[in-house]
Amino acid sequence: MARIRAIDGAAPRVVDGPWQLLATQAGACATPADCDGRDGWIPAAVPGTAALALREAGLWREAQPAPIHDQDIWYRAPISGSGRERLTFEGLATNAEIWIDGDKILATDSMFRPYTVEADLTETSELVLCFRSLAASLARPHKRGRWRPRLATPGSLRNARTTLLGFMPGWSPVIDHVGPFRPVTRQTGAPCEADLRASLDGDVGTLAARLRLPGSEGGKAVLRCGGCETILTEETPGLFVGELTLPGIAPWWPHTHGMPVLHAVEAEIGGQRLLLGRVGFRSLAMTRPFEQGLSLAINGVPVFCRGAIWTPADLVGLSGESKTLRPMLDLAREAGVNMLRVPGITLYEADAFHDLCDEYGILVWQDLMLANFDYPHDDPAFRDNLAAEIAAFIDRTQTSPSLCVICGGSEVWQQASMLGLPRETWSGGFPGETLPGLVADKRSDLIVVPNSPSGGDLPFSVSAGVAHYFGVGAYLRPFEDARRAEVGFASECLAYANVPEPESLRRADLTDPTDPRWAAGVPRDRGADWDFETVRDHYVATLYGADPDRLRREDPERYLALGRAAVAECMEATFAEWRRARSPTMGGLVLSWRDLAPGAGWGVVAHDGLPKSAWYALKRAFRPVRARPVRRGAERAPRPSHQRNRRACRGDPAPRFP
Repeated sequence: MARIRAIDGAAPRVVDGPWQLLATQAGACATPADCDGRDGWIPAAVPGTAALALREAGLWREAQPAPIHDQDIWYRAPISGSGRERLTFEGLATNAEIWIDGDKILATDSMFRPYTVEADLTETSELVLCFRSLAASLARPHKRGRWRPRLATPGSLRNARTTLLGFMPGWSPVIDHVGPFRPVTRQTGAPCEADLRASLDGDVGTLAARLRLPGSEGGKAVLRCGGCETILTEETPGLFVGELTLPGIAPWWPHTHGMPVLHAVEAEIGGQRLLLGRVGFRSLAMTRPFEQGLSLAINGVPVFCRGAIWTPADLVGLSGESKTLRPMLDLAREAGVNMLRVPGITLYEADAFHDLCDEYGILVWQDLMLANFDYPHDDPAFRDNLAAEIAAFIDRTQTSPSLCVICGGSEVWQQASMLGLPRETWSGGFPGETLPGLVADKRSDLIVVPNSPSGGDLPFSVSAGVAHYFGVGAYLRPFEDARRAEVGFASECLAYANVPEPESLRRADLTDPTDPRWAAGVPRDRGADWDFETVRDHYVATLYGADPDRLRREDPERYLALGRAAVAECMEATFAEWRRARSPTMGGLVLSWRDLAPGAGWGVVAHDGLPKSAWYALKRAFRPVRARPVRRGAERAPRPSHQRNRRACRGDPAPRFP
């Protein structure tokens, strides 16, 4: 169901406490009463995480993060009331118990779905949340999967609905995410429901609505949008349905192709006014079969999708507030980014992220929170949990025109195929067979991609479906490979240890690349004898004839300057190849948008929010129109289809990363 922002001006109220937090040994307290009288309670922000509260109290440091998953974390807050209320918990990380006035009313086991409970409140009621030790849960015996990825440990994470952030050494800081990281809200009265579906056919917009408002039986219902209105029909008592047709409505476009126009929606039912947010009218289609490479058209116009893999704007508190997200999205829009991919190793973003992407005209590719592991889709409890989180996500983004792709996860199919498992054991299944139906039930306008990468006979065939392309990059290939590979759509590409600007390095006290602390900020694949600084150094040597090892020791300032220049040149040259007129490539998303820690990480934006040389390169490469000289004869015809198919069957050499 779509979000109802307010009824008669009243929005859901936030349980603002004041909240307190207590960390105990795992299992030390069975009930809230066991925590009473204990020392150590500290103030806590909700929404927020335990790490954020402990940091504010001076008990935890981001630079040297102490573990939290090995403890039980308790939150408590007064919640006075005078009757029955509905409490909604929009994000609890991860194994949580909800207690009201000493009674446990619900236990949860997913970070990725909201939970709603009803409770009778009094003037002295108290709400308590207990987050049981995730480490203890993961240590219990679990059924093993058919493979163990190197990306994250332990293997029992395959059974847990929690973020992989903090479990991927070399990829992200080891920060444990525990607590009510999304709002806790309260409402009275029977629940209301809104189902809104916006579509565009030519220049005619249609808004279909199904609105349920208990207590309004027999009343008049009017739906308003774009300066027009229509009377809704009462299909059953309290359920009002209808369609509003909007000829000549201003459509929603990605900002690189037009204006991302949004239109306010409201309804009046039985004298009550419902604010239903904003919608954008756009059409979305694929311009060629998926097996030839993902290719999107918005409102009938093919769009070259350019952007990056999104990383959380606040890794400690997981803030979903506009004030935290807006600076990162401002930089994205300024750089010409028209697509961001939320990968399966992170978490579903907050409502504010999607509202801002709608406003800014930035398309959103959303992975399910599934990555690399052999997930137990045959377990009914796991499957039901996953279906519930998908439904909840699509409900709250139902009116979002920026959402365009739902993907079944990251590198699950690739991981299995690289281990030599037969295709029938890893393809299809939940993402290939069940996911399309779940999405179509609520948003038939979205494109469903089964996995990233996928689409060819082997998932890592770069010319088919969606690919993770690192030919120019980790494979150390020349720029010409970006053309020869005939990439269809790179849903992940161009990962380098991007050197921050001097000001960012000064702020982090990381000005010397020979300092042992420098290596901690360089991403690497687990167990590999190389890192992504090695990749950058290769292009420094190739492009400028320099000796990176000698420069690092003898002239570190020039070493860093050439490193900045090399990644910028790689970014620009690759996208220039992909955006030429006869290129088969229809999109490229760089790994990644922002660093999760100080240092030379994958991000094109540094940990402190300052752009790097790669950001400036992408800003040039992503301009709406780019003129680039091409020598005569360079625009050769594409390979015959039988040659392309033979390459797809053969695939690239097995990637050197998970």
